[in-house]
Amino acid sequence: MNKGKKINPKKFEPGQLKIILIILPLVIFMGMPIIFIINHAFKPMEELFAFPPTFFVKNATMDNFTKLMKFSDTSGIPLARYVFNSILVTALTVGLALLLTTMSAFALSKIKFKGRNLLTQINQIAIMFVSTAVLIPRYLVICQLHLVDNVLAHVLPLVAMPVALFLVKQFVDQVPDSLLEAAYMDGATDLDVYIKVILPMIKPAIATASILVFQQVWTNMETSSYFFNNDSMKTLTFYMNTLVNANNSVAGQGMGAAASLIMFLPNLILFIILQNKVMNTMASSGIK
Repeated sequence: MNKGKKINPKKFEPGQLKIILIILPLVIFMGMPIIFIINHAFKPMEELFAFPPTFFVKNATMDNFTKLMKFSDTSGIPLARYVFNSILVTALTVGLALLLTTMSAFALSKIKFKGRNLLTQINQIAIMFVSTAVLIPRYLVICQLHLVDNVLAHVLPLVAMPVALFLVKQFVDQVPDSLLEAAYMDGATDLDVYIKVILPMIKPAIATASILVFQQVWTNMETSSYFFNNDSMKTLTFYMNTLVNANNSVAGQGMGAAASLIMFLPNLILFIILQNKVMNTMASSGIK
């Protein structure tokens, strides 16, 4: 074996050029939808309906965003209210979901109790059900709990996320039992082990679960559509979608493009911030 070559050199080497030539077209292809969404939101009306369609904006303008703000002012409920609702609901749901997911993963993976395997199998079965399949049971539960037009109606249906629990549990399974036993011998309780041992070691999985939960909550329209009669309690996603549908005309296409970018940017920013942790999760999940 040639000792002069490294599997993953820190500096550029000529041997990396062939890898770059293969990956670069894929990166460009995968990034094209993102570039199009950003350019589309800043296109003036004549470019939105140009034929043949243009990919890049030629004369960028903020008119689409200005029209969106003005239209929201005439709707009776300011846009800031919908933004506040979405931020509040997202923060509460993501925080509670991560707490429930990490604690459940720790219990199902490292604490022995009767029915542990059954609960794990139930969670795996729950992954197969789409939200539409459980919409009626969720609605009945919300009504029985008298949570209609209550902020908890946004939060409770989305707190339990089987996919996130499955992912985090797989990561917790890789934590050595000997490490936990050493902590217990030093007098640590289950809560101490969870906070001081488990959480620091599963940060990549938590970051990935955060993205999954955030995307589910931020883009969710069902809670606003079915559990709320008061428009001032609905989220930004619901408002943006109803705005696009209600103004499905020539004049409304610009506002729709601006709304799509506003809804897309938080997902992109969160992924950019947590991408290193996400990549570590994917790498660790393949090493057994």
